[in-house]
Amino acid sequence: MRSDFRQEFYSKYNSTFKVHISDFSQKSIAKMWKKNDFLYLPLISSYEPGAPVLELGCGRGYMLEYLRNKGFNNLKGIDISEEQINISRQKGFDVEVADVNDYLNRNTIKFKIIIALDFVEHFSKDDLIPLFEKIYNKLEANGIFIFHTPNGQSLLSTNLIYGDLTHLTIFTPNSALQLLKLVGFDQIAFYESGPVPRNILGLFRLIVWKIIRLGYNFASLVETGNKHEILTQSFIVAARK
Repeated sequence: MRSDFRQEFYSKYNSTFKVHISDFSQKSIAKMWKKNDFLYLPLISSYEPGAPVLELGCGRGYMLEYLRNKGFNNLKGIDISEEQINISRQKGFDVEVADVNDYLNRNTIKFKIIIALDFVEHFSKDDLIPLFEKIYNKLEANGIFIFHTPNGQSLLSTNLIYGDLTHLTIFTPNSALQLLKLVGFDQIAFYESGPVPRNILGLFRLIVWKIIRLGYNFASLVETGNKHEILTQSFIVAARK
């Protein structure tokens, strides 16, 4: 029987895919980290520096590096791609090549923060319920699960949705809420991942984006009587235990 097709892609995920679609220059990374100050840091700033953190699908370790720069010192990462784990390991992180289900099944440690950026869309619906149950069970009390994923209700997300052959499930805020509630989360919030006012250009882009949102929601109100709050290509979910 042929193995899961994703494994063939993941075995060379960095060399045949990531290096061709991503900008790994220091300038680009610095911009990403500055954006993280607006998008992610407010969600985790209340946690102690020693809070245990797990990143699922940590890739080349850029989020782990950001967290380390912000003072977090109890960091762990896993990824199915050995190529990317080798890069992350060179930065001094405690990372390992692991299947997420195998890792969560055998690991006895609980975490205060679990992060999964551009990760959950790589799983089928049959896989997602047991995966989210494991994540919920691996969180400490008052812990937070944060994930970033393509937004199925955005008019601009098709390039993300169809830009990776390993994408299997696309979420909207409503479907993410449905799954998170099913496994036990009850404090759930959604955030856009669009422009942030990190400089004058960022502020200008944010203002223009708000105008675009108004236009879209006007059309939605005319057609359905409803509007949408989360319209960026991707969105962020924060679920607290």
